Amino acid sequence: MADLEGNASAKTFHPDVPAVAFTHNIRGAGNLDWGMQNRLARIFDPQTGRTVMLAFDHGYFQGPTSGLERIDLNIAPLAEHADALMGTRGALRSSIPPATRAGLVLRASGGPSILKELSDEYTAMAMDDAVRINADAVAVQVFVGGEHESRSIRNLTTLVDKGYGVGLPVLGVTAVGKELTRDARYLGLATRIIAELGAQIVKTYYCDDGFEDVVAGCPVPVIMAGGRKLPELEALTMASNAVRAGAAGVDMGRNIFQSPSPAAMIRAVRAVVHQDLDPADAYELYREATDAKALA
Repeated sequence: MADLEGNASAKTFHPDVPAVAFTHNIRGAGNLDWGMQNRLARIFDPQTGRTVMLAFDHGYFQGPTSGLERIDLNIAPLAEHADALMGTRGALRSSIPPATRAGLVLRASGGPSILKELSDEYTAMAMDDAVRINADAVAVQVFVGGEHESRSIRNLTTLVDKGYGVGLPVLGVTAVGKELTRDARYLGLATRIIAELGAQIVKTYYCDDGFEDVVAGCPVPVIMAGGRKLPELEALTMASNAVRAGAAGVDMGRNIFQSPSPAAMIRAVRAVVHQDLDPADAYELYREATDAKALA
């Protein structure tokens, strides 16, 4: 029992000061449970409300993708520069140090490889395993308009229900097949459906015309998918355009780990996303870091 002698008798309750209303910059999260908000705050920077997510889940259907042959060597060293990591539970357990401080988003849907029809996905992991890993969110692909649309939506809603039970957010990914157009009309439809069905975050592709309308029509944070490998300046420009249109950050994979200097590239992406640095200036930072590494 604590020593009762010597305690200060005065107590300061500040009756004239209203209770503090804690706020954050995460769109649509104000009515979520404390645990969900806490996990979202580990994915999104509390100051900017944005995230730089590093995606390395490509192997779940592509196998050893170029740049991901050795996740322990190519991705683990980049974790300190990412707000969040996006990977599979297998890669996380085998190749990422448990001491990492980045937020963790686990790929929770899958099934076919690149040898089959990719839209034929199922839920690929149990929510209690995500909790066991201490994930901050799980990700599921939703093929709006695809052949297996209803199944992928069922995957989403099943995980959303289970996520509410344990306080774990769900990231819904707008999966675009060859037959679907990546324009604002389609992306606006897909992102809104995913949010309406309960996803706390939506990831989608960027489109040149109308992306600000896609973001405005989605009541939860929209993260831009990096997509195919682009020249570094183009990738930085796309990221800048996305966040300036209202996106809550980016989820980049190939545009970082397939860059000649991945560490320099992810730092340049961070400058664009969190500091609103002009893409040309961020590219100069990338070039300077790359040149310094070459001379070392």
